[in-house]
Amino acid sequence: MKPATPVAVTGIGCLCAAGDTVQKCMEAVFRGERNPAPPRGFFVGRETAYPVFEVSRELPTPRMPGKSGVLRTSRLAMAATLAALEDADLDRDALGSRRVGVCIGTTVGSAMNNEDFYKEYRDGQHPDMAPIERFLASNPASVLAKEFEVTGPCQTVVNACASGTDAVGIGASWIRAGLCDVVLSGGADELCRVTYEGFISLMVTDAAPCRPFDVARRGLNLGEGAALLVLESEESREARGKGARSYVLGYGSAGDAYHLTAPDPKGRGLKRAISEALGQAGLGPAAVAFVNAHGTGTADNDLTESKVLADLLPNVPFLSTKGCTGHTLGAAGAIEAVFTVACLEERRIPASAGYAEPDCELPASPVDHPMPIVGNVALSESLAFGGHNAVLLLGTS
Repeated sequence: MKPATPVAVTGIGCLCAAGDTVQKCMEAVFRGERNPAPPRGFFVGRETAYPVFEVSRELPTPRMPGKSGVLRTSRLAMAATLAALEDADLDRDALGSRRVGVCIGTTVGSAMNNEDFYKEYRDGQHPDMAPIERFLASNPASVLAKEFEVTGPCQTVVNACASGTDAVGIGASWIRAGLCDVVLSGGADELCRVTYEGFISLMVTDAAPCRPFDVARRGLNLGEGAALLVLESEESREARGKGARSYVLGYGSAGDAYHLTAPDPKGRGLKRAISEALGQAGLGPAAVAFVNAHGTGTADNDLTESKVLADLLPNVPFLSTKGCTGHTLGAAGAIEAVFTVACLEERRIPASAGYAEPDCELPASPVDHPMPIVGNVALSESLAFGGHNAVLLLGTS
């Protein structure tokens, strides 16, 4: 199979609990800084306040927010997009002269944070429709398309925790197909009480800071945030003399068809996704310098992922950054893709945050200290509820 054309990444933007810029995020990740705390954005009526990673900065408001405004997920996406466009040296006028698409991944996408409305409705009252109007106006991809007045393909991807990864892979396919000159691709998700209580009810949430791949891991911590990658065709990039920060070399997506929430213990879907991404790039496993793993800190995820990495990419260093960001659900794949680009540029990777002691049941363990990398290609992978797996192969020149 002929390798796919690499797609340039000309700008990146990110905000999460680790920082409100890419630089601040990476500084925190390399310091191993992790400060989860009980939720501040919503009431928790329980003895154990499971910690989360919240974003504290003020968020932008769209120029045309609608009469009810837009929800936090879309505002997180806007903040990341503004940063990425600045990094790419693209303004509104420049976007107006190009074919621009928008592809954003989310999981919750604010769909479950209108509890008061539903309670009033259930009780036979006639609640104000503002919460529903706000939700309908808050599709994150549509919000960005309207904000920047772009008219290319517009898609919101909802593939659970792989949504951000899928959005970047789909966006790259639009560039390769000649549908777009530029694609604003990434992911965004906010914290809300229903999600918080839902993960606790699944018994996959840690009451302490999460410990991906550690023998003492007890589950994940939720987080929120957004990340955006500006993907651009070579013709568009060269016409304005803009260099590429990185390239999307390959993308793979595959399902397990095993369980609603647990990954296939043999990792068959993840193996197919990795093989597909490598095949699309025309590269073998030896080309991979490191892996930014999904690494949630749950027993099943980390075991499956460790087995797959030991089998397909033995001796390739890997890490999880969720110990510094929390699990940001639909934003996770995009945030980790941005971190992967930044690590390739710095030619080093941080320690896997929260990891201290190996688990003898895991055939491979993450890095426990910052280390230089050899090579210019890396994998960023996502495992999602529903048995969905998605992988990006990213590289620098």
